[in-house]
Amino acid sequence: MFQTIGAASAKEKDHVMATLVAGLEIEFGRGAGEALAARFLEAEESDFLWDARVSERWLGAYPAQDEENFELDRVAIMGRLDGRWFVAVSIVDGDGNPHGLMGQREFGSERAAREAFAVTH
Repeated sequence: MFQTIGAASAKEKDHVMATLVAGLEIEFGRGAGEALAARFLEAEESDFLWDARVSERWLGAYPAQDEENFELDRVAIMGRLDGRWFVAVSIVDGDGNPHGLMGQREFGSERAAREAFAVTH
């Protein structure tokens, strides 16, 4: 069965990370899974956070670089990944594909994340 991170519940999102770690341990040996999962998350952080979002809010246009021929937007996102709540500002194209992050913070509770999300600009 295939399911995107974004379509999963908060409990299932934690399970996604546990499954990733377990799969990496099967492939690369016991103890390697957590370290490799952390590297995957770091390398693809923008994509993982975008897929794990539970709320989003458009903040405005993002100035395109000279070589880019498409428009980008700044979008505040809030979600849960690997057992932690986060709020981030993502750079997203018109098709909903993330192109990077302007910043990200983690929170110990959903309530704290929602409060930060409400004032993110």
